[in-house]
Amino acid sequence: MPASATPIRLHSSRRVQLDNLPPLSVYVHIPWCLRKCPYCDFNSHNLPADGVDENAYLTALEADLDASLPLVWGRRVVTVFIGGGTPSLFSGAAIDRLLSSLRARLPLIADAEVTMEANPGTFERARFADYRAAGVNRLSLGIQSFSDAKLKALGRVHDRAQACAAAEAAAELFETFNLDLMYALPEQTLPELRADLTQALAFSPPHLSCYHLTLEPNTLFARFPPPVPDEDQAAAMQDLLGEMLGDSYRNYEVSAWARPGHQAQHNLNYWMFGDYLGIGAGAHGKLSFPDRIVRQAKYKHPRRYMETALAGNACEIDEVVQPTDLPFEFMLNALRLTEGVDTALFQERTGLLPAVIRVKLRQAVERGLMVDDPARLQPTPLGRAFLNDLLEIFLPEEGGEGHRPEPSPRVSTVNWVDRPELD
Repeated sequence: MPASATPIRLHSSRRVQLDNLPPLSVYVHIPWCLRKCPYCDFNSHNLPADGVDENAYLTALEADLDASLPLVWGRRVVTVFIGGGTPSLFSGAAIDRLLSSLRARLPLIADAEVTMEANPGTFERARFADYRAAGVNRLSLGIQSFSDAKLKALGRVHDRAQACAAAEAAAELFETFNLDLMYALPEQTLPELRADLTQALAFSPPHLSCYHLTLEPNTLFARFPPPVPDEDQAAAMQDLLGEMLGDSYRNYEVSAWARPGHQAQHNLNYWMFGDYLGIGAGAHGKLSFPDRIVRQAKYKHPRRYMETALAGNACEIDEVVQPTDLPFEFMLNALRLTEGVDTALFQERTGLLPAVIRVKLRQAVERGLMVDDPARLQPTPLGRAFLNDLLEIFLPEEGGEGHRPEPSPRVSTVNWVDRPELD
């Protein structure tokens, strides 16, 4: 049924009613790293000296999934994403068990995209081949830079040679893969970024994620800021991305570039306000029901998570999203997409009539931040450049039922909600 034909009503009690639920993805979090990077604000923990018991964690994941099944009965899964942390610390046999457990419990569609993050510092060609044999069909490599000096400044555990070897193996073993790069690195120059991009393009990646380094709160870099390029230099670096990637790749989302047919389907489901079941330590989820939309978060510390998962309830946060918060949450995701979304999707995914955002849409159009098209919710080039300013228009009104998130100072790399470990 097309989005425009989906019947949705808003109850007088202010609870939404969704007659058709959105696509469902699964996110699995593996929280350990060889060493936590100084810029990282994700739920990651240094690998214990005696290693990790893979089977014990997998048993906890399976218990977490079993407890979650009543929330998603009968729903097909369109994508799976295994993120971290560093999932590639786990063996091929462990990933095979994980994906077998998911398939045994949930109906994955035949061509489901199954992405797994990998760190070049844990690269072994045989291990990558085992992941492919287990059912991973898309690898996402955390390269960040091909410069040994920049990798050292970022606290990465791999070097240029390992990054190149991992990218070469990914290109040979996987039909599609992603390379993560960062720019505006400590003391980075335009020629250095050009060199990183040139090396990345040598592997012909179907997908590139290019993130602006941000000094997130509660990280080592926030406490001890490194010398990073100023706003003008960072803007010039963004322009260089467009110059070098624009002919072969489409910048379909704020930080994502893809060749035709290789957009990250899992991430697109996030941006289009689809649902995702999160399992694993610190994993976030968003689930829709006929009368409500719920956000969940699992306990963050691995030990606490495993104990609660085995006890039957690993949720630390399980709360209904208030209708007054839904317009902002929807826009926070959808307006990251260069082409935006059909206006009808707002009603389909939130259960709210478009009339509730009409005044704010007009404000955004009048400020030149959104395209003046009643059938589409799309940022203009100016709106993409000043995405925080655009999103602030849709914040809940003071005194409303919902909370008012604190705006991020960043331009073009918005982080007002927890990122569910994306490419």
